[in-house]
Amino acid sequence: MATPKIVLFYVFAPLPDPEAIRLWQLALASASDLRGRIIVSSHGINVTVGGDLPDVKRYVRATRQYPPFADIDVKWSPGAGADFPRLSVRVRPEIVTFGAPSRIHVDGDGIVGGGVHLSAEQVNELVMRRGDEVVFLDGRNEIEAQIGRFRNAVVPPAQTTRDLLTLVDGGQFDEYRNRPVVTYCTGGVRCEVLSALLVDRGFSEVYQIDGGIVRYGEQYGDDGLWQGSMYVFDGRMSIDFSDHAAVIGQCRRCGSPTKNVANYPDADGRDLVVVCQACVNA
Repeated sequence: MATPKIVLFYVFAPLPDPEAIRLWQLALASASDLRGRIIVSSHGINVTVGGDLPDVKRYVRATRQYPPFADIDVKWSPGAGADFPRLSVRVRPEIVTFGAPSRIHVDGDGIVGGGVHLSAEQVNELVMRRGDEVVFLDGRNEIEAQIGRFRNAVVPPAQTTRDLLTLVDGGQFDEYRNRPVVTYCTGGVRCEVLSALLVDRGFSEVYQIDGGIVRYGEQYGDDGLWQGSMYVFDGRMSIDFSDHAAVIGQCRRCGSPTKNVANYPDADGRDLVVVCQACVNA
């Protein structure tokens, strides 16, 4: 029986014909019986899909044949296409919705004017050298940070990615302008944009974790600066990097420790909350 896998990757590159890329990606993913989400824009592509390992590998190989996608950094994790309800391949103004497509500029090397990419090792080295001066800025929605985040991270009160743009433009983080700011998100794509917005606002020292939380967790598990579980946008809801991941979330209803995220109280609704399984079943 084939091993199921989920892959996550993105590329910022000028795409003159996003609709042609959409049709090509739809054909590739459909032929491999994959499910998940593929977003294409004139800025690039953002992909999270799953399926049987041979099918996923075939899809990745075919995608890499397109020159702008030849060097995609693919993150692999346990999971399956069944973790997604269907395959969705769409063209949108942005591959991650900040609501500011005109403020993002890309060239053959990616986003223009973004933060400095740091490997997991370089992140730890920066903290070793600069200590509490370093600011970790969570580039995700607030609920994602409730179950996992970097120690002492600044967690914005963001319900959507668009909220981050409003917070940056409103000066919410200006007190950190002259400190080293390390932005982070799941796989890195949101921080590509967030770091560029911070640089544009005049922040003097902006970094982002190359490959996001995924790459850091692969390197250090739960024995580094990360704590808790990583929220994911599929049927798994969260993943752990080790067998000793801390449980830092608290059930909204009873306050008990939990990493469980669910639609509550309406299981078919859109309001995700951190809530323990006992309370979901009550």
